[in-house]
Amino acid sequence: MKINQISRRRFTQGFTIAGLASPFATQAIAPIKRNGTPKLKLSLAAYSFRKQLTAKPGTPGSMDMMGFIDWCATQDLDGFEPTSYFFPKEITPGYLAQMKRKAHLHGLDVSSGAIRNVFTLPDGPELEKWHDHVDTWVDHYAAIGCPIIRVFAGKAPKGIAEEQAIDNAVRNLSQACKRAGEKGIILALENHDFLMDSRRLEAIVKRVDSPWFAVNLDSGNFIDKDGYEAFERTAPYAATVQLKVELRDKAGKKVPAEMSRLIGILKKANYRGYVVLEYEAKEDPFTAIPRRLKELRQLIG
Repeated sequence: MKINQISRRRFTQGFTIAGLASPFATQAIAPIKRNGTPKLKLSLAAYSFRKQLTAKPGTPGSMDMMGFIDWCATQDLDGFEPTSYFFPKEITPGYLAQMKRKAHLHGLDVSSGAIRNVFTLPDGPELEKWHDHVDTWVDHYAAIGCPIIRVFAGKAPKGIAEEQAIDNAVRNLSQACKRAGEKGIILALENHDFLMDSRRLEAIVKRVDSPWFAVNLDSGNFIDKDGYEAFERTAPYAATVQLKVELRDKAGKKVPAEMSRLIGILKKANYRGYVVLEYEAKEDPFTAIPRRLKELRQLIG
């Protein structure tokens, strides 16, 4: 058994949150309060180059994480967002040190990081593996100076009611945030999987009582009838934002996003932080992304 598993289990013994068992618990966190006027900075998600980052070395356009940082430095960016999927299988302290050095010398912040996890699970070995996974990546991202990590709740497991899945996510996120906070890292929950319905997202967000918890707001993931309304309603809880060039209309079909409207919503919410372009459209990213970044830079002003 790993040491971090032992310490985590000792921590979770007696871990309670007022109202945790009730799906109608009162709001535990308030919208993020920020001083000053809106301040938006521009970043790019590594997921935008997912095909290039998973291509065999030598394939035209292929790159690794270090190459992605080099490419970001050629754009008018303030930071970049690495994704755990694209790191080497074996990650050494030396590799992380080189990444931190490269980012700093290129004048780029590590705006945020992204991982995959499932926290809707009940207690058991599978859940323990995901807690270990999150803890490992908290350590990795802390080593490169990353202040915030995008996490998931996951889908409701088969045979588990939605309310129980939400209860599980609240409990597991609360525990993970406690540990991440010891490293100075915020865990930001994305509106992904069954949280693409903003009502479910809010059901979790308003119950995780931790200063190390926030929302990773993805403009393209909402399946509400009005994606802009859902984006605006949840923006006050966002500590990092991913913008897509498409979102879903009332019929669920992907349509071009009104980027000026999304930026306007963030400014209205007095958002101060990174706007991360996560490009998923069909056009070649080497062609489309520079144009999209230029558009966002002009809108951010």
